Amino acid sequence: MDKLQNKTWWDAALIRAVKTICQTAVGTIGASTMIEAVDWKVVLSASLLAGLVSLLTSLGGLPEVDDGNA
Repeated sequence: MDKLQNKTWWDAALIRAVKTICQTAVGTIGASTMIEAVDWKVVLSASLLAGLVSLLTSLGGLPEVDDGNA
């Protein structure tokens, strides 16, 4: 797996994962009617899981790194 030793791949995959984590957090927080009702454990666990899934999905290929040869 040359991808795992490629700094460019890691940079792109981590950027994608961080964006996914933030989007999931916003969506999870937005599902609460009041900020006091936010279950922060759920927000954190759902966001981290989404970030992990994003990294695993990136193993399938990142167009910005693979030049379409995924």
